[in-house]
Amino acid sequence: MTAVLFNRRTLLAASGAALVTGASGLRVPARAQGVSPTPTMRGGSNNYRPGAPIVKRIGGGGFWMSGTVRRAGDGAPLAGQRIQIWAHTTEGHERDWHSHGATLTDENGVFRLEMPQIVPAFGQAHGHLAYDSGDFKTVFLRPVMASSKDTSLEAHFVLQPA
Repeated sequence: MTAVLFNRRTLLAASGAALVTGASGLRVPARAQGVSPTPTMRGGSNNYRPGAPIVKRIGGGGFWMSGTVRRAGDGAPLAGQRIQIWAHTTEGHERDWHSHGATLTDENGVFRLEMPQIVPAFGQAHGHLAYDSGDFKTVFLRPVMASSKDTSLEAHFVLQPA
């Protein structure tokens, strides 16, 4: 099950999509105008390790962290952007070097990295993600899972030039 985070941005996006499709149900590609940058989340940088290596998978896998990276303003997808991911998992604590890894976005600004199952730390099952490559302002995210039994978690970045 994928955790869906409801906030002002997702509510506005859903409302806009409903207006675009209208009664006809016709789906029209979204044209992002004035897309606001993602703010850093409190606690997002906890146990951050600068320069975590790009990996194909963290540990034994079984859990998927995924999301998108877009540019603030026009919402264009950003290819080749480095996203670092770490968490408290069945194989280690979020402070352990082997619980950290990074991946790159594809041509559509999408990233996906397999890692061990995230387990609760400080009462909540949550992941940590960071954009820290330098072309854009650094952003740290700390999304919380709806259930510690979920096997995936999404996080989305909208980046502002540095």
